[in-house]
Amino acid sequence: MVAQAHTAAPTKRQYTHREILEVMSGLMLAMLTSMISTSVVGTALPTIVGELGGQDQYSWVASATMLTMTVSTPLWGKLSDLFGRKLLFQSALGLFVAASLVAGMSQDIGQLIAARAVQGLGVGGLSALSQVILGDIVSPRERGRYSGYMGAVFGISTVAGPLLGGFIVDADWLGWRWCFYVVVPFAVVAFLVIQRVLKLPATKRDTSIDIWGATTITAAASALMLLLTLGGNTFEWDSVWTYFLASIALLMLALAVLSERTARNPILPPRLFRNRTFVLTSIASLFVGMAMFGAMIYLPQYLQNVKGLSPTDSGLMTLPMVAALFVSGVVSGKIVTKTGRWKLFPVAGMLIVAAGLFLLSKLHVDSGEWLIGFDVAVLGTGLGMSMQMLILAAQNGSEPRDMASTTAGVSFFRSLGGAVGVAAFGAILTNRLKDEMAEMLKAAKIALPGGSDFKLGSPEAIQRLPEPVKHIVLESFTRGMETVFMVGVPIALLGFVATLFLKELPLRGSAVTAPPEPKPLGKDDLVLAGLLLELVAQRVERANGERSALLTAVARMAPPDGRTEGERARSVAQDVLRPTSRALIAQAAPPQKDLVTRGLSQ
Repeated sequence: MVAQAHTAAPTKRQYTHREILEVMSGLMLAMLTSMISTSVVGTALPTIVGELGGQDQYSWVASATMLTMTVSTPLWGKLSDLFGRKLLFQSALGLFVAASLVAGMSQDIGQLIAARAVQGLGVGGLSALSQVILGDIVSPRERGRYSGYMGAVFGISTVAGPLLGGFIVDADWLGWRWCFYVVVPFAVVAFLVIQRVLKLPATKRDTSIDIWGATTITAAASALMLLLTLGGNTFEWDSVWTYFLASIALLMLALAVLSERTARNPILPPRLFRNRTFVLTSIASLFVGMAMFGAMIYLPQYLQNVKGLSPTDSGLMTLPMVAALFVSGVVSGKIVTKTGRWKLFPVAGMLIVAAGLFLLSKLHVDSGEWLIGFDVAVLGTGLGMSMQMLILAAQNGSEPRDMASTTAGVSFFRSLGGAVGVAAFGAILTNRLKDEMAEMLKAAKIALPGGSDFKLGSPEAIQRLPEPVKHIVLESFTRGMETVFMVGVPIALLGFVATLFLKELPLRGSAVTAPPEPKPLGKDDLVLAGLLLELVAQRVERANGERSALLTAVARMAPPDGRTEGERARSVAQDVLRPTSRALIAQAAPPQKDLVTRGLSQ
């Protein structure tokens, strides 16, 4: 009878450490697949665009993936709320694999750009949904160390990708197309692992989709990306096309805000922007994305075009950054899990990112490899301390119902920052390179081979240029890269300012894996509990058919068997509450009869 008095409320399922690691294995394998593809192509990209379309198309190939990844990230999060995390995660994985195969078969730069755009859709789903699923199964307090594992996957993929890409490009019997094919077996294994280990509880979900919001957000981001990518290159900044694309971006942004305010199930709920933590972490993630992707995409150009390193050697030069990112990400995650304090890491991380970019801006043609390694290690340390912690802070400050939207939103702004950074840094590099080359060639009174039709080809072609022209090209590249990295410094400092204003909310969840043992109730507590149950029973019996919240709550303790609410409540009062009340009082104090008997016996 006592057991019947305690009706357990439905609670969120608690996953064991082993179950979490099993799910994490599938998530990390899928993330490894997408990140390896990105880092493989990053190292091989100078050679690929040199063969297919020239170095002036570099930013297009890099921006296509970033653009579609950016605009699709919040949509994946919302669709997972409607149709389930597992189905959408596997769909993103399949889309990514199909696009990778098409990219490997590209015959010209246009086909490659289109395939890379579709590939970005899959990457957006994998990156957003992996964080959403992690948020579903792990409490924010424990999420620190598991986020460190995700950061480790990023580090491993960043190590393996450049090395693998360099090996593939340098190997005559493979060729750069295998940079896209190589991810297929990884993806197949990831799909099978996810199918086996990812078992999330079925949840009844609404089926409405914010199509208009998705369209306007996509259009606004696309117009902005086209403006940043083409401005100053395909058309002048002061031109009709500039004003047209800027107007489209602003109009679509206004329509997106209107759509999200009126949609039944918005992709980015307006209430998120009333959450201070979400706004600040999104702003900081925007600047992190600009600094991170801007550096990672264009660093191989410096290493291969200026330093003359092979793709394999340029991949090796990223090892210090990856090692630093791995160590700082894992260590910071474990410290957060142990102490519950997280704000220090993104604040310090953004300062270190700014320092790393400043150091990279000081590189020149004759910079030694040890110096380059140190500079990229500083950058990696800052990125490892800040990236996962910003998502952790956003998830911790969100309501449970907004977990997916919050995670996808922060990932969206980080991806948007990356897309803007790649496009803007690409425009800066292209324009600075063109201006520096023209000025130095004019000063040296040297005519370019081929005249106005001269185009920079692959890194090998640049290294084969005649010496006066080669020196000018390399020096122009160096000055362009200096500007790119120097522009990244104030961007990282803006992210630092955003993290300063974050409020360090206590992390939800326990710091220990097992709940503490409950303390036994004292005698006074038992008497009080018994009297309260007796009082409840009396109030129920005196209700006389009048509805009340107390009557409804007690009635729910009885099974719905056709009786009225009052009858069920009185049955619970008589059969459960009163017997439980008497049992508790008897446990606290023996009956008076027993005391009298004991006294007489003495």
